[in-house]
Amino acid sequence: MKKEELLPGRRALLRGAALATLATTAGCLGTTRSAPPAPAPAGGAPALRRPQKPATYRLRPIAGYGPARSLPASAPVRSKPILRLASRNRTMVLTFDDGPDPRFTPHILRTLRQHHVRAMFFVCGEMAAASPDLLREMVDDGHLIGNHTWTHPQLLRLRRSGVRREIESTSEVVQRTVGEAPLWFRAPYGAWNRDAFEIGAGLGMEPLAWTTDSLDWTEPGTRKVVDNVLRGAGSGVVILNHDAGGNRWQSVEALRIYLPRLLADGYRFGLPQRRIT
Repeated sequence: MKKEELLPGRRALLRGAALATLATTAGCLGTTRSAPPAPAPAGGAPALRRPQKPATYRLRPIAGYGPARSLPASAPVRSKPILRLASRNRTMVLTFDDGPDPRFTPHILRTLRQHHVRAMFFVCGEMAAASPDLLREMVDDGHLIGNHTWTHPQLLRLRRSGVRREIESTSEVVQRTVGEAPLWFRAPYGAWNRDAFEIGAGLGMEPLAWTTDSLDWTEPGTRKVVDNVLRGAGSGVVILNHDAGGNRWQSVEALRIYLPRLLADGYRFGLPQRRIT
């Protein structure tokens, strides 16, 4: 998220939206040490649509490569994003938005690897196309890749065709790079509308928001980011962090502080489970 833009709807999402949990297509959290799902049969690589012009604060796309699997089946169309996941054992989900960024993402991956923790990375397509090796590193480490649109636009200002281009092109570049399309989608700025829900579901993705915002995108100082995460910790909590979209050194340093502290306090970190039918 760009630090200069905070929508009122984002705050309302956290305060006013009812708790949503995964039903038939998604189960409880899996712990960080669980085995990754078995790979699906390989399919032909689809042609990538022409990418949109990158935003000025992002890197210019380059072509990725890799075997591709078929797109997942459609998911149910929801009217609200999932804010929290079912958990009975103090398990949380760490998520990072807007990347990958070669300046910050490798440091985050290194810290997660050091503590044997898996996380979710909601990537922007133009960033993913520019750093395909980082996407492959995420998958190699057991992390999940989610779709965060191509250029991180305000979806409420786009026509349906524009929303579709943003979401489809990102799923395609992820699929082409790591061989599997994302199963999770997050709207930029937490600004959802029916087009986003319908298009994401049509591509087989569930909409995942967050429970706790670290507010790292405001660059409030490393200590404040740490305090926000520790204060918002709890079973089933989804924590929002960023690894791109601005200066993210505070995010890098905060993770190094709060992650071992939460682990020492008995918290665990896992990934949401999906049952694909």
